[in-house]
Amino acid sequence: MFSDPSGVEYLNSFALVSYIPEPLAGFLDRLRCELVPNCFLRAHVTILPPRPIESPPEKAWTELRDSAYRLSPIDVELAAVEVFPVSDVIYISIGKGHDALKQTHAKLNAARLAYREPFPFHPHITLAQNLTPDQVDELIEVARRRWAEYKGPQGFRAGVVTFVQNTRWHGWIDLGETALGRGVETGTGLGPATTQERPRFYPTPE
Repeated sequence: MFSDPSGVEYLNSFALVSYIPEPLAGFLDRLRCELVPNCFLRAHVTILPPRPIESPPEKAWTELRDSAYRLSPIDVELAAVEVFPVSDVIYISIGKGHDALKQTHAKLNAARLAYREPFPFHPHITLAQNLTPDQVDELIEVARRRWAEYKGPQGFRAGVVTFVQNTRWHGWIDLGETALGRGVETGTGLGPATTQERPRFYPTPE
């Protein structure tokens, strides 16, 4: 764990996500806040679930950028509101794009970011977690009703991925982002860093 001069404590926990664009993102963000008040995570699909890494983040990020360059954007369509029975996580399943996301995960879960995850990778959009059984029964009905009422686009293109790091008390912070495939990189991301100087982070509402 590392603490910078501002007091932010950075944890050895990293993930790779693709943020969902508007207007779908706005609907999902509002629904998450309705189900779990004060939830400020941006709507996203996870490509690499949280994991520790043993190397400097800058080296892992360089590998990610090189690997992402050889992949392709993914067209994603959301399907139904469901619940994971073991963890009681309420989520929206993914129809079109499910297999492509699994293939992308398999290719990026390697080298410095290789990690034996506790559950098989299952692409989805999380709506609510850390719930009691009684909350699950109530909130899944709310989520299904809201999803049925939603008339906007239910799909998006996952063409940009963002490398994020968890912190104590400050949530997840964006470290850098890049395009899948031969697109234009959207940010310089991580630069050289020492224990005295942290990389420049992208602002995020999380």
